[in-house]
Amino acid sequence: MRTERTLTRLDRVFARLDREPERPAHIDVPKMSRHRVALLTGTLAFYLAIVWAVVTTSWLVRLDWQVMFFRPYQQWQGIHWFVDYYVVLGQRGPTAVMVAAWLGWRSWRQHTLRPMLTLGASLLLLNITVGAAKLGMGRLGPHYATTIGSNEMGLGGDIFPSGHTANAVVTWGILAYLASSPRTRRWLSAVSAVTSLGVGMATVYLGTHWLSDVLLGWAAGLLVLLALPWCEPLITRAETAIFDLRDRWRARTPVGAPAPALPVGAPVLVKPHSTAPDEAAAHEPASVSRSARAPAYLAPGPHTTRAERTPVTPVGSRRPPHADRAPRGTPAPARPVTGA
Repeated sequence: MRTERTLTRLDRVFARLDREPERPAHIDVPKMSRHRVALLTGTLAFYLAIVWAVVTTSWLVRLDWQVMFFRPYQQWQGIHWFVDYYVVLGQRGPTAVMVAAWLGWRSWRQHTLRPMLTLGASLLLLNITVGAAKLGMGRLGPHYATTIGSNEMGLGGDIFPSGHTANAVVTWGILAYLASSPRTRRWLSAVSAVTSLGVGMATVYLGTHWLSDVLLGWAAGLLVLLALPWCEPLITRAETAIFDLRDRWRARTPVGAPAPALPVGAPVLVKPHSTAPDEAAAHEPASVSRSARAPAYLAPGPHTTRAERTPVTPVGSRRPPHADRAPRGTPAPARPVTGA
């Protein structure tokens, strides 16, 4: 029953995709509305507040140490195997391959490069912003901490903010950003939020990140998603340039070689309209020999010449020879004369 329900849901998804236009003339691009601008401003303020709280070694750093000393991976050892697999949903390589496969299929179906270019722009923006923050702050992780109670900043580390968390927010959130309907966008937004939340908590459970690293990773990934509409003009220009390059390449490539010309004076075999080939052959002039004719095209497979087929009479019929019919050029046998 579960398999049938899953197949039914997949059929509904594919049917909805079939109703989408192959290449829409106008793409509904999310715009920077007031709500989005307000959310972007609030997220940026939260990002700066987390950085300030860690730099000044405030209560947030003390909370980081308390969680580290609690050692969740020792308190709940039964779920360690599950968390080891679940945290892969935040790794950049596997998640990028999975999402790129889905968006590549959508690009092929809709004849547009926007899904793939949007994914590439989001990952590039994520690597630049998060990578620069990691190298700039240089915070060490819980397993490499040197002084109890310190913020471990500027010591050559690269875990602040959490790259797993930010990557999970961007990679799975891009599916909601490119959704074709508001309802699908809401559902995918909820799924991506829960997934990224679980990935962040998994890194804290394993002890690879401080709690503040995860908070800053959520903010960093959300900032990338909120800033994507500013990249749409560049994505559109890139798509137009790629399609123009493809059209110029196709124009230079020859479509096919021209057909070879027949020699001058060679007879041309015209296919008769009649469905009886032997009847048309019977009306051909006797002066034209078969060897002088151009060879007709034959489909692949074993074929036999006309001489190897059933014997043909001078008028072109396929009636089988009778016993009392002599070959042409021999005298006919005398018939018996009966008495009167």
